[in-house]
Amino acid sequence: MSPELLTALFFGSLLLFVALGVSLSFVLGGVSAIFLYFTWGADGFFMVSSRVWTTMNSFTLISIPLFVFMALILERTGLAQSLYRMMYLWMGGLRGGLAIGTVAICTVFAAMVGISGAAVVAMGAVALPAMLARGYDKKMALGCINAGGGLGILIPPSVVMIIYSLNTGVSVGSLFAAGILPGILLATLVGLYIGIRCFLQPELGPALSKDERASWGEKLASVKAVILPIMIVVMVLGSILSGIATPTEAAAIGALGALICAVAHRSFSRKMIHEAAVKTLVISAMIMWIFIGAHVFSTAYNAMGAQQLIASLMQHIPGGAVGALIVMLGIVFIMGMFLDPIGIMLITLPIFMPVVNQFGFDPIWFGILFIIMMEVGYMTPPFGFNLFYLKGVVPPGVTMGDIYRSVVPYVLVIFLGMLLIGLIPGIALYLPGILV
Repeated sequence: MSPELLTALFFGSLLLFVALGVSLSFVLGGVSAIFLYFTWGADGFFMVSSRVWTTMNSFTLISIPLFVFMALILERTGLAQSLYRMMYLWMGGLRGGLAIGTVAICTVFAAMVGISGAAVVAMGAVALPAMLARGYDKKMALGCINAGGGLGILIPPSVVMIIYSLNTGVSVGSLFAAGILPGILLATLVGLYIGIRCFLQPELGPALSKDERASWGEKLASVKAVILPIMIVVMVLGSILSGIATPTEAAAIGALGALICAVAHRSFSRKMIHEAAVKTLVISAMIMWIFIGAHVFSTAYNAMGAQQLIASLMQHIPGGAVGALIVMLGIVFIMGMFLDPIGIMLITLPIFMPVVNQFGFDPIWFGILFIIMMEVGYMTPPFGFNLFYLKGVVPPGVTMGDIYRSVVPYVLVIFLGMLLIGLIPGIALYLPGILV
């Protein structure tokens, strides 16, 4: 059987079972195991077990449940409410100020937890009702939460970056450093969009009336809400970028910081720890099963010679290196509408990395573009994860159609930021060059 036909049958089978709703880990593992057996026979499974064992022995992998645990603890501390009150007091007097402040809080959350859903759920529950009650346009309010929440996978620490590192061999510390400036750039562009739009159309984000605005004393008193978040960011990122700790050790430090935060907010309890630990186990087990399925997939994929086929096809794409980059990112964009980011990475990276090396792309720079495109997938219909996270906490009057329509201008703004990073690689590569 020709490599072209074998590749078409292989990927067609994967897409069929994913469309039927079968769990991604079982699709990757099951379909790949069948193709692997008929390609290499039973001997192929020895290679799979060897690769799985090597991955499971990776010290970096321990950071995933630690960062997940940290995020789940911070979700339950009441920190989001404190941050939102501070932002409300400082930004409420500006047109669109509550929406801009919401994006800023999502950015802070991203720098603490590394998981997109944490910021979306927290701000959907806290900020959205406040914005709607003060006359904010529904699409403006929904879209800013979706866009800000998506930064969780780009601004370090990021679980997605850790998985990218494990699959590509790129330094986690370098990826973390590379995500800082692009994350700030995207948050700034989204904030500018909101500010300019609300300046031109004040009805979209009206400022608070003068009698509702806080005094300077209240504003200064509210600043204490950022002390703990800054402490956690310094503990996690500072320890990694300064070389004091590895990403795994920094994850443990971050988990400790989250527990200190819970004590400070008087939300620490045995029940909270139990719930967070059980959910951490569930999420980590899901990731591990997908990892195992992905190793079967990549082994079967290489056995069929499909890697050489894809590399050959990329050579015939118009535009050379630029065309290949656009095609790869376009594939991620389309897959992001249907699959979770971890699944996307584990399916595409074995295909993309040889192409990245072939055209001489910097893997760190490509990784940032890749992760931003997955961020877009988080907030893009029909199945973007953030859309459903948000739907779970919105008031009854907000429909799924409202959420879908709200993301369009924000997706365009993020694409603009992505274009800037693509044209000016130094935005992503400057900090890794001086810090790592």
